[in-house]
Amino acid sequence: MRLAVTAGLLAIAAELASAQQSGSDREWPVTGGEAGNSRYSRLTQIDRTNVSRLQVAWIYRTGDASDRTQIQATPIVVRGVLYGSTPAMRAFALRAATGEELWRFDPASGRTPTEANFGGQVNRGLVYWEDSTDRRVFFSVGARLYALSAETGRPVDEFGDHGSVDLTAGLDRDARGQSVIATSPGVVYKDLLIQGTRVSEGDGAAPGHVRAYDARSGKIRWTFHTIPQPGEFGYDTWPRDAWKTAGGANSWPGMSVDVERGLVFVPTGSPSPDFYGGARLGADLFGNSLLALDAATGKRVWHFQTVHHDLWDRDLPAAPNLLSVVREGQRVDAVAQITKSGFVFLFDRATGRPLFSIEERAVAASTIPGERAWPTRPYPTKPEPFARQFVTDSDLTMLSPASHDSVLARFRALLPGGPYTPPSLEGSIVFPGFDGGGEWGGAAVDLESGVLYVNASDVPWIATLVPTSAAPTRAAGATNAALSGQAVYASACSSCHRTDRRGDGDRVPSLVNVRARLSAKQIRDVVDRGRGFMPGFASLPAAQRAAVVAYLRDQRTSAVASSSRQSTTPRASEPSRVRSSPRSPYQLRAYERWKDPDGYPAVRPPWGTLNAIDMNSGEYLWKIPLGEFPELTARGLAVTGTEQYGGPIVTAGGLVFIAATRDEKFRAFDKHTGRLLWETTLPAAGYATPATYDVTGKQFVVIAAGGGKLGTKTGDVYVAFALP
Repeated sequence: MRLAVTAGLLAIAAELASAQQSGSDREWPVTGGEAGNSRYSRLTQIDRTNVSRLQVAWIYRTGDASDRTQIQATPIVVRGVLYGSTPAMRAFALRAATGEELWRFDPASGRTPTEANFGGQVNRGLVYWEDSTDRRVFFSVGARLYALSAETGRPVDEFGDHGSVDLTAGLDRDARGQSVIATSPGVVYKDLLIQGTRVSEGDGAAPGHVRAYDARSGKIRWTFHTIPQPGEFGYDTWPRDAWKTAGGANSWPGMSVDVERGLVFVPTGSPSPDFYGGARLGADLFGNSLLALDAATGKRVWHFQTVHHDLWDRDLPAAPNLLSVVREGQRVDAVAQITKSGFVFLFDRATGRPLFSIEERAVAASTIPGERAWPTRPYPTKPEPFARQFVTDSDLTMLSPASHDSVLARFRALLPGGPYTPPSLEGSIVFPGFDGGGEWGGAAVDLESGVLYVNASDVPWIATLVPTSAAPTRAAGATNAALSGQAVYASACSSCHRTDRRGDGDRVPSLVNVRARLSAKQIRDVVDRGRGFMPGFASLPAAQRAAVVAYLRDQRTSAVASSSRQSTTPRASEPSRVRSSPRSPYQLRAYERWKDPDGYPAVRPPWGTLNAIDMNSGEYLWKIPLGEFPELTARGLAVTGTEQYGGPIVTAGGLVFIAATRDEKFRAFDKHTGRLLWETTLPAAGYATPATYDVTGKQFVVIAAGGGKLGTKTGDVYVAFALP
């Protein structure tokens, strides 16, 4: 057996060493195609004349999908080997020509069930790095960042702690027990791996520092404080000493690198908590900013803040695209950043100068006590937004008279719908919704023409704030200021899972009858450590966590301030691990998509689009609906488009490839006209961005079909297509 394994590893190493080394024109070495995240391929074998002949070349089934899992990864392809990740958060390598598995790495191996609680999390891809003698792939899961041998998949022992580093370490405060994970891959610059993280979006979140790790040793070489500390630029845009407790302003969607200039472009998200900023009054740099940093040192070169004092979860949702455009007859190296609001900001890459003018326009004030919304928001004058910005009564659904009447009644009770109507107690229409507009799938740019391709969700959400429970109720018969499990749930959990525990049917699962699906220990593990989009609540007193677990299991109990069984006060020898953070007096009631009684978006179609924008002029070449509800098409309605996750790629063969839609289709469009040239039905929805590559003279296009969002079935498949 040992001889067989050794022989197999030697064969893999030989295959890697002998693979043709023709550069990134034939490969897909990073998730964005190349360091500048263009998602553009110069391959031309598959083109507009023959794409209709595409057929399945190979299928790889991971075998580890389960309820509500997803695959959001874009695989990378280097030296004839494809690297990706599975629904259960395992990394793998395949022969890119055949889909044959070469190795698989399971980060849960050797860990306790609590340590290996990866359920509900996602990974969007791996990072490849090599020098003259060493080839590695970096893979992040939970709070660990792993360095694996590209040949064997085994952890590289000299990296960090026997092959991995703890992402909660090195944040200038103790972040143990807090949610600090990396869903999107980092980027490589020389011998540095520059990594962002996802953190909690509620009170007590960890800071979103950007860190550069030594690719060999795993040591942190530099850190950029996205929440400035005393003496740093931007410190005066926060309350004094906010950096000690404030969190968020993190870079979760990935980054882009200008290798020649030595710049890394870092998009950041909102400060935490997302929807109430009374404890962080000010502009809150560097939240919601595009940062240009010196990739070698982490020093700020320039920045632009796209939302001041964010109250809408308007994270910059995708890595920016590096491209060149023509200005006054001169070619200018530029960087384009899409937003959840449907804007595209375009800057001179070296200086940060806007290449289309940007206006600060007045927006509505907040009606929430203690809140002060920033009075203006930046609006680019070109291009026009790629998603709608406002909802009026004439925009409401007309699918049926009953649907229209229902949403009209709700509309009249809400604050007006626009991109920057602040959250309110009555409910405010957020359009585009919390998930865009643009999302993490990002845009693609044609490096030859400067045309940007971006898909958009075009559905409204509702932001309703409720007072945070200041005095939770006592459980019946409880003494010593006991807190009922229901009260703890109302304070800590209901803003996402809703007071009725039904969730939102997508990113927030229902907790109704959760005791039939999870044991008490499994529920407690999720409460302690988090899962998927949910942060951990290790900072809550242990008795309160026990009480909410009992409540979710429909047991009557309480979290007593002092009891003989369990104390909520840390022992003198066990100081609190998490620095206390101000508790917001208001919280979001629920992540609520605004739908009609039949479950369709409350506004008229299109509900999802694909757009082609000439970034030289800022003008649209075309815009089409993307995706359909077959039952509505069968009724004779025009294609409506659907909400979507995942993005496009574009090729020199004249094609735009994209899945992303809930109808489980994978499509190819003529990049010049938007005409549909080919489509196929996937085994599950492809909520991921595809990749294309050439192995031994044959071009492939590959997409992960993991489903699991928007109520669609789950899947465990990577599908590669090629010409016969």
